[in-house]
Formats: sequence, structure tokens, C-alpha cells
Amino acid sequence: MSNKRLLIVDDDAPLRKRLARAMEQRGFVVSQAESVAEASQQMNSDEPDYAVVDLKLEDGSGLSVVERLKQRYPKCRIIVLTGFGNIATAVAAVKAGATDYLPKPAGPDQIAAALLQQEGALPPPPEDPMSADRVRWEHIQRVFEQCDRNVSETARRLKMHRRTLQRILAKHAPRS
Repeated sequence: MSNKRLLIVDDDAPLRKRLARAMEQRGFVVSQAESVAEASQQMNSDEPDYAVVDLKLEDGSGLSVVERLKQRYPKCRIIVLTGFGNIATAVAAVKAGATDYLPKPAGPDQIAAALLQQEGALPPPPEDPMSADRVRWEHIQRVFEQCDRNVSETARRLKMHRRTLQRILAKHAPRS
């Protein structure tokens, strides 16, 4: 693993710089970008073996960066980081070409392990997995979004009463 070129794309400069230093200490050669446009420039000048991409960037979505990276460098292992984690965005990230999806705050050891994980190997179990209530809430939210936020259609597909669904949707997400 002598070629460990890593591209970090995040619009949070202090976090990006701290992560870059930590990854350099782990043997990666790091380049940084703070926007979709800057990430495109970095892709043109250097071929990354790995990438860590924030989902929400100031000038667009990190998913567009993931798609471009996968098109240009199919062997690049890409981790998507986000502070707005849910199942729907995780699925979208993997469909776009991400290897893994980690919610912020993710530590450098966790990121490095995800980047270097062997293909097909199962990741270790999460330290703090989502509760069953949270998984249920995430599923309901995903179906609700897929039904274009139509309560009646969502209730029909989930086989639940419309008023019950309205009460669930009016509540905040359960804690992890």
C-alpha cells in the first residue's frame, strides 16, 4: 500500500485540516478541497486512491463529487461523511459509488479503517447502533419521501391508519 493518495472534500476548514493531519500521520498523502469545483480541479491534477467527501458542500452536493470520482477512477474507495445522516442519504451515497457512509463526528481511526477495509469484509458492529424506534422512524421517513410527502399514499403503503402516521410524522426523531 505505498500509494495511499487521499482526497478530502469538506467545506468545514478546521475539520478538514485536522482530518488531513491525522490521515497524514496514518501514512496517507493528502490533498484537500473545500467545494465541488475545487474537488474537480484536484481530480484533474491528481489521481486519488481514496476519498473522504462531505455530503453537503457550499456549492453543491458531495454526491456529485462521488459520482465524478467513480467515473474517472473506478478503483477509488470513497467514504461519505455527513452530519445529517439517515438511511435514505446513505443509500443514495452508496448508489452514487461510495464505499461506505459515516455520520459525523467520525474519528480518524474509524475513517482509516473504513478506507482500508478489504473488499467484501464486514465492518465491525457499531459502538452505538440505532435503536429499533429510530430504525422504524427512518423507514417511515424514507417511504414518506418516496411518496412525495403524501401522507395518504404513505399510510396506504405502510398499511397504517393515516392519523397514526400523521402523529408519528409530527414528532421529532427518536434518539439513537
